[in-house]
Amino acid sequence: MSATIDAPLLQQWLQDKQEIALFDIREAGQFGEGHLFFAVPLPYSRLEIDVLRLAPRKDVRLVLVDDGDALAATAARRLERIGYRHVHVLAGGVKAWAAAGYTLFKGVNLPSKTFGELVEHAYDTPHISAAELDSWRQSGKKFALLDGRTVEEHRKMTIPGSVSCPNGELAYRIHSLVEDEHTPIVINCAGRTRSILGAQTLRNLNLPNPVLALENGTQGWYLAGLPLEHGSQQRYSDAVADDLTQQRRAAEALRQRFEIAVLTRAQAQAWIDDSQRTTFVFDIRSVEEFIAATLAGAVHAPGGQLIQATDQYLGVRNSRLILLDHEQVRAPVVASWLYQLGFDVAVLEAGIDTDLRLSTAPTILPADAIAPADVTELARQRQQNTAVLIDIRSSAAFRQRHVAGAHWSVRAGLRSLLSGLPGLPQQVALIADSAALATLAAQDVREAGVAQVVWVNGLSVLREAGFPLTENDALPADADRIDYLFFVHDRHDGNRQAAEQYLAWETALIAQCQHGELSAFRLAS
Repeated sequence: MSATIDAPLLQQWLQDKQEIALFDIREAGQFGEGHLFFAVPLPYSRLEIDVLRLAPRKDVRLVLVDDGDALAATAARRLERIGYRHVHVLAGGVKAWAAAGYTLFKGVNLPSKTFGELVEHAYDTPHISAAELDSWRQSGKKFALLDGRTVEEHRKMTIPGSVSCPNGELAYRIHSLVEDEHTPIVINCAGRTRSILGAQTLRNLNLPNPVLALENGTQGWYLAGLPLEHGSQQRYSDAVADDLTQQRRAAEALRQRFEIAVLTRAQAQAWIDDSQRTTFVFDIRSVEEFIAATLAGAVHAPGGQLIQATDQYLGVRNSRLILLDHEQVRAPVVASWLYQLGFDVAVLEAGIDTDLRLSTAPTILPADAIAPADVTELARQRQQNTAVLIDIRSSAAFRQRHVAGAHWSVRAGLRSLLSGLPGLPQQVALIADSAALATLAAQDVREAGVAQVVWVNGLSVLREAGFPLTENDALPADADRIDYLFFVHDRHDGNRQAAEQYLAWETALIAQCQHGELSAFRLAS
């Protein structure tokens, strides 16, 4: 049975240098409105699906945090049922943490975002304002503008003329993107972090070109009254020069500067086989390269995103990381940043060609798999008021289109929803994007007393069966959309106030941190 711990003890655990998996099991909107600095988001809606990816070792010390509403106790039972042996619950959740005098932080990817702000101060990373960059454009000045985010983010919106080159690819591809050593290079992202880290990556590689971060990224550009480009198809070329001597030399110098270990096959296998430590093995190359060939069992984590959002890829603090590439350029460069982020990180001398044995543990789902719905029978039962449709897709998807009369809920709200109905239905049909998500939610529905639970795979099958669909951008109400963090998402949809709020949040992060949070980083002096 899980044990409860109080806030002071958790604070001690976070500083004792031992492995700890600290999971906030609330939904994305709740998490983003206030959470512990080192908490990793693991929404209860996806608990059993994502936990093995984030904390693969079941002996790890694990702490669950909720809103003080006892959801963590339920989640603890779920995790213990699938084999986790050291599960603890923070008594009182985030409210108790705040009451004990500790800070709750808004936003997402807190350690990485704070790190970006620290990097700018530590390295004195130069930047250029939107107005000055626009004057360069207007005057015809030659420069290279590279977008350090993912290709998908770039395509959604970017600075006109920007070329997509995710930060993890910069060291490998920069010489095919910039022709000479004199052209100024400007790195942009949506806000600040990846602009800073991308620019500083090139500076750390001693690139002779002038390199600058675009201050406040696309948001700064938009707030300056300048137009953004949507649907850009400009991206780095897949072709790379045959001779990578220059790139390897620069990456090796950076590896040596931060004393990043290079593991032999035997050393790496010893890390992986160590039952007392957690080791993550990440292929940090592009998705196309990962699909074409990788080390069996390795997890894909594009290098730039692994730095930008470590909490989306690994959930165990003080664990070890092994990074894979095939050319000895990207892995050492990405490792130099992860080391400064505080991780115990290494690269392999033979990259993805190393003959390692990695486990590929499947996701563990409840034994009671959910059956697909017979939509004809479901329609008949709805007419007789013996069946209820509950849509557990995202609130954004529900607002866009849903079955008329269907209810919306996240997994954690199912019991409350069912208890508020006039009577307990004989059958509940869960509309979900996957059988796995429906299977997890079905546990909670069954425990609420409903015997028959079936799954509907999206809306298309219901539309074809004649179920009326409707749109309602007011349902669920904003206050109920706990799966959606407004100020993070709305900044990309022309919401000026959200953009300003986001940038103010980002630049204020360092001031909110205490020594225990900042001491996790190992920035170069």
